[in-house]
Amino acid sequence: MFSSVWSFIKRHKRKFIFTGAVVGGVYFLGKYAQKKIGDFQEKEATEYIAQARRQFHFESNQRTCNMTVLSMLPPLKEAIVHQLNSESLTALLKAKPANKLEIWEDLKIVSFTRTLVAVYSTCMLVVLLRVQLNIIGGYLYLDNSVGKSTATPLAPPDVQQQYLSSIQHLLGDGLIQLMTVVKKAVQNSLGSVPLKQTLSLLELEQQLSWIRAEVEAGSERPMSWYMLADDENALADQACGLTGNDLTTIRLLNETRDMLDSPDFTTVLAASLNRGFSRLLDNLAEFFRPPLGDSAPSFAPDSLSAVSLPLAKIIPIVNGQINYICSETPSHFVQDLLMNDQVKEFAAIVYETFSAPQALQK
Repeated sequence: MFSSVWSFIKRHKRKFIFTGAVVGGVYFLGKYAQKKIGDFQEKEATEYIAQARRQFHFESNQRTCNMTVLSMLPPLKEAIVHQLNSESLTALLKAKPANKLEIWEDLKIVSFTRTLVAVYSTCMLVVLLRVQLNIIGGYLYLDNSVGKSTATPLAPPDVQQQYLSSIQHLLGDGLIQLMTVVKKAVQNSLGSVPLKQTLSLLELEQQLSWIRAEVEAGSERPMSWYMLADDENALADQACGLTGNDLTTIRLLNETRDMLDSPDFTTVLAASLNRGFSRLLDNLAEFFRPPLGDSAPSFAPDSLSAVSLPLAKIIPIVNGQINYICSETPSHFVQDLLMNDQVKEFAAIVYETFSAPQALQK
């Protein structure tokens, strides 16, 4: 029996050798394929975990942005009211002075100026903090990345503090410069309008449009000028002293300036301003509703001009809007700005740019 088997093997040994080679090749090829598939799956899982971690960090950073905006509104309001103090004028009017008309004229300009400045500065605060905190957030993500090759942090705590202190420009010199421009535009638009003249909501909207056109299109400087000092000396001053991290802080400020000067930022800021002024008009519309029982429905196309109020009655309405605009309690005004899709998309772009591994090479 064994001899016959051996004879069979000798007669077909080439086939056995070929078959063995094929089977062995298939076996090793299968093992190789399994290893490659395993490597691919492991890499894919690692990338997925990293992306999920990055997404979680981004979303957490956006919540921090929202909370920071709300915390900055009271000091912003205080700065505006300090510079444009309409309360002192209303107190003078209650004393029935001889120059009552003159005080009313001053109150008209101050009231409109401070409310419009509140809209502008709140919109600027929202978009500026979105840029700054997402630049910082991106670098912090890289600092905490497993694959980070350098031990030197991109955004150490003292640099963060120095960098974020640049927001004081918007609350200080930038705000005063903005007030000057807005006040001039208000004076040009409303200065000659008598206190007794009646205005409909549509006419009031037109007045605000004229003021906006002068402030936004009539200036030789971009709107970003009010948010961050644009000369190198001022940027160096904002670095808060000659420490070893000054260059890092100045680099962050320059990167912020680049973002603020980009066309995308201009588009986002314009969208925020449009949303802010639209919400302001919505608030004012509550005071222009037709009386109950009026035959004209409030949603009619001509309802914007159905009710008119004397300018003297509109002034206190406008004057009180700052309490709503700069409220630290989340209001529809602030929520609209924070939830603006264009702002959120731009924030994602900024974070993506500064949390990418290429940022480590800067």
